[in-house]
Amino acid sequence: MRDLSIDALAAFAEFAEDGNFSRAAVRLHISEPALHTKIAKLAASVGTPLYVRRGRTIEITEAGRRVQRLARDMAASMAAFRDDMRDDATTRPVVLAAGEGAFLYLLGPGIRAHLANRRHALQLMTADGAAAVEAVRAGRAHLGIACLDAMPRDLDAEPLTRVGQVLALPRKHPLAMRRSIRLKDITDAGLIVPPAGRPHRMMLSQMLQSAQVPWHAAVEASGWELMLHLVKLGMGLAVVNACCRMPAGVVARPIPELPALQYMILSRKEGVVGAAASLKASLRSHSDGWKAAR
Repeated sequence: MRDLSIDALAAFAEFAEDGNFSRAAVRLHISEPALHTKIAKLAASVGTPLYVRRGRTIEITEAGRRVQRLARDMAASMAAFRDDMRDDATTRPVVLAAGEGAFLYLLGPGIRAHLANRRHALQLMTADGAAAVEAVRAGRAHLGIACLDAMPRDLDAEPLTRVGQVLALPRKHPLAMRRSIRLKDITDAGLIVPPAGRPHRMMLSQMLQSAQVPWHAAVEASGWELMLHLVKLGMGLAVVNACCRMPAGVVARPIPELPALQYMILSRKEGVVGAAASLKASLRSHSDGWKAAR
C-alpha cells in the first residue's frame, strides 16, 4: 500500500465517474495512454482488477468502487486540511444529492433553516434514486435523499418523511368535484407519465393493472414541474407526489389506494460531522415542513 500514488488515485476516481478513458483523460488534461498507465500501476499496487470490460462497456469492480471512495475521502480530507490552514473553512461546500422534485417541493424548509444558521456553502446535486445512492457511496455527496424499494446495506438510511400520491387534474374536470379518487375513477384516462422503465411509471402501471383499470399514456414527460404544466394545458391527468405545489387552474385529489412513499436520508456508515451533520439535523427537524409550505 506504500506504493499507492495520490495522483493515480485521483486519476482513477475521475475515470470511475463514467468508465470512459477518453473523457477522463480530457478532464485530467493528460493523454489517454498516460491514464491507462496510471490505472494499471494502481491496480498492480492494490493487487486486484479495478475494472472489467464487457464488450464495449467498462464496469467498475467492487474493489474499484472501494478505491474510488478512498480517493474521494482523501481529496475531501486534503481540501479540509488546506482550508483549515487558510482559516477559511466556509469555502468547503456540503453536498446534498436528491431528485429535482425533492429540491423543488420537499427539502426547502430544511435547507432554508440550515442556511439561516450557518455561513457554510451548500452544493445541491440533482440525482434521482440510485444516482443519489451512488453519489453518497462514492463520496461525491455528504448526504442523499431518495425513495427506494431496497435500502443499501453499506449506507446509513434513516426515515425522513412519508409522502402520499395524488391525482393532478384541471379544476374544471368532473373528477375535481370529488374529495378523493379511486383507481377505477380513471378508467380509460389519458395519463401524463414518465418514460417506460422509470420507477414511478412502473409502480403506477402495476397498481392499475392489479385493479384491472385500463388506461393509456397521453404524454410521456420527466419531472413533476413539466407534468403539472401539461396537466394545466389540458393534455391529460397525472399522478404525482402530494408534496407538489399545483399550478393555477390545477387541483390535487388524494388516491388512498396508492401507497405513500417513504423518503430516506442517506449517509456513509462512518457518519457525518460539522456542517454536514448540521444539514442532516436541519432536514430531519423540518422533514414535514413541506406540508405547511403547500
